Amino acid sequence: MTAGEIAVLAGVGVIGPTRLRRLLVHHPPGDAIERLRDGRPLHPMFERGMPSERLDLLRRRVRGASVDQAADQCGRAGVSVVALGDDDYPGPLAADPEAPVALFVRGDLTALGARRVGVVGTRHATAAGRATAAELAAELAAGGVSVVSGLAHGIDAAAHRGVRGTDGPGRAIAVVGSGPDVHYPRANAELWEWVASSGLLISEWPPGVRPDAWRFPQRNRVLAALSEVVVVVESRERGGSLITARAAADRGIDVMAVPGSPRSRASAGTNQLLVDGVAPVTSSADVFTALGLDHRREGPLPFDLRMPPDDTELRIIAACTVEPANVDMIVAATGLDVVEAAFGAARLERAGWLTETAGWFEPVGSRLCG
Repeated sequence: MTAGEIAVLAGVGVIGPTRLRRLLVHHPPGDAIERLRDGRPLHPMFERGMPSERLDLLRRRVRGASVDQAADQCGRAGVSVVALGDDDYPGPLAADPEAPVALFVRGDLTALGARRVGVVGTRHATAAGRATAAELAAELAAGGVSVVSGLAHGIDAAAHRGVRGTDGPGRAIAVVGSGPDVHYPRANAELWEWVASSGLLISEWPPGVRPDAWRFPQRNRVLAALSEVVVVVESRERGGSLITARAAADRGIDVMAVPGSPRSRASAGTNQLLVDGVAPVTSSADVFTALGLDHRREGPLPFDLRMPPDDTELRIIAACTVEPANVDMIVAATGLDVVEAAFGAARLERAGWLTETAGWFEPVGSRLCG
């Protein structure tokens, strides 16, 4: 199986990972490409249930693709191709019933040799959720645990930034829903390149493949399968992080969740997971314990450089804790006058206790206990 051949078959955008695996079970990639180009029949198990127009589209796209160009594109992007059955194919994936037939890799596969925790959550995260993900990931990395996530907006990016902010031995492992050279979202391009250079970045798709919506639920099974524990930090009622949690549970992988306010939509999914019986995460010690590790007695206690809030400021912070609040809502919750509430919120923002977006304030602190 050459890099160019598998890149052509994985990159045509007509068949997904399951049907691609079905194709390559019955045909070596070179034979599959020749049969598609020549119009010769393929194994009935591959063609079964596949509409004729889709098969025709697949043939046309393969005819228009160049194996040599696909291989060159991998080389230019610094991407290596690891096929199922290769010695360096990740062990946690090799026995998975939905294992990708090949992975397009940037970075160091030895990052998978460490203990691994998936940290996932909503793209529409609160400031507290992002802080929680960053703190949890930093503490895991400091304890030698590699953090697996998806490089999406919100919780995923915050987790990998948390790893980046520590000098611990744990590294960032990203499983992405586009080609390994296609930054998505673009705002995470710098973080994406950092993960590829200092950790490990994995995709099922070759360079140049765009981030189509259907690819993200597909990649979540890989993210789950590479993790020993999956922690959901924030999730709405539906979303990719819950798909990852289900994929993990289906594989017998422990799922944990960070509790959130019952009034916050960003915590609706995580709170439901807790109702369903997953273990809560109130500190990184809970995750270390789930891994059979316990680092609570190691290292110095954390020290907060921010000026402690006074009693009035604590009331303002409390008013913004359940959900983001504007000045009128702070006034209603605290009984302060408008000027005192506005100036107090502004002071807390400058001090680093609150963050403000378009007039709405929310705490920046992590939800994990100290």
